[in-house]
Amino acid sequence: MSVRVGVLHTVPALVPVFHGLLTERRDDLDIVHVADPSLLSRAVAAGITDDVAGDLRRHVAALRDSGAGAVLVTCSSIGEAATDAAAAVGVPLVRVDAAMADEAARRAGAGREAAERAGAGRGRILVLATLEATLGPTSRLVQSAASVSDVEVTARVVADAAEARASGDLARHDQLIAEAIAAAGDVDVIVLAQASMATGAGDDPRVLTSPASGAARFVESLADR
Repeated sequence: MSVRVGVLHTVPALVPVFHGLLTERRDDLDIVHVADPSLLSRAVAAGITDDVAGDLRRHVAALRDSGAGAVLVTCSSIGEAATDAAAAVGVPLVRVDAAMADEAARRAGAGREAAERAGAGRGRILVLATLEATLGPTSRLVQSAASVSDVEVTARVVADAAEARASGDLARHDQLIAEAIAAAGDVDVIVLAQASMATGAGDDPRVLTSPASGAARFVESLADR
């Protein structure tokens, strides 16, 4: 018997990515995808307005009404608002960046302990995003996961990367992310805030991305279903 779940996207190109990540972890999933790019464009333009919040509630309610017992939201920019929408309509929701935030906090905590032993004192997390709208939600999630004052979270936008992706120049998008990672300096963890940034992650061991860990966390949340 299959288990129906919902996945809410703002980047349509991520539909096949997450479909594959989820089904390779659990082959009995019946996945209903909803992709609404306007949620992100409106959030970038004006923040989480009443109309964005209302459409989020409608999308999550429609997934619930279709039989989805849980929802994964793959957009970090609307993660906080999607959590509120899911609570309002009564369906469990997992943010794609939640597992990544927890892992960043764990690594930074270990970095803090090492820094203390060396007399330096603080663990450091750098959050990179291609959109200003993503910095606040992901940084707050990471800081909440860290929950200690000796972990420092800083955030910055990778200039021009969003425009490169929007124009279809994925190679330039990835190059700009790689350059930002290379220029990160002395930090313990580099968090790529958006799932769409994972293609530019490279092989720096400090870098965390959200697609695989977010899919794994969501499947774990379905253990009793």
